[in-house]
Amino acid sequence: MAFYKRAVYIINPAFQITFSLIVCSFIIISSIIYPVILIDFLNEIAVRYPEIAESMKFAQKDLMFYLGGIQLFIAILVFIMFIFFTHRIAGPMHKLKMHLSKIRQGEPITPLSFRSGDHFHDVAEEVTLFLETITYNQENDYMYLEEVSSYIENLAPVVPDDKKPVLKEISRRLLEIKSRYKNNL
Repeated sequence: MAFYKRAVYIINPAFQITFSLIVCSFIIISSIIYPVILIDFLNEIAVRYPEIAESMKFAQKDLMFYLGGIQLFIAILVFIMFIFFTHRIAGPMHKLKMHLSKIRQGEPITPLSFRSGDHFHDVAEEVTLFLETITYNQENDYMYLEEVSSYIENLAPVVPDDKKPVLKEISRRLLEIKSRYKNNL
């Protein structure tokens, strides 16, 4: 397998960005609990010790600003991390889609492989086995079509004249089908 590296990390923006934003939303929502508990705790201290209540308000504001900054930093970090993580999922699916599209457009059937760090190697192996099965079946069908064509050629001289157009149509269709197989084999 040849080494290759994708330079574009956002392959499927709808999936990657949505997934990353959902994960970041869960992190942000769950991390809001801690500042609320901390504010409640600091308010309780301020009530119990009124002499430090004024300085606690400044400390609370600074602490909330500091925690907000850390939370924003972590959310951005997680978002970027999940873009890279989803790249290992979206990349193989993109490659699979392109591989099948090329085969559909008439390019030869070749094995599918993903980069070593990508996910879904089992899918690549299964697709490769599936395509090998299709190729094997096509080869067998092509050989049978060759055999049927020779039978029809041998029958042509003994068939009545009124049935010869039917044989010609069958032969024409067989040639058309064989040409399709020939392009794929």
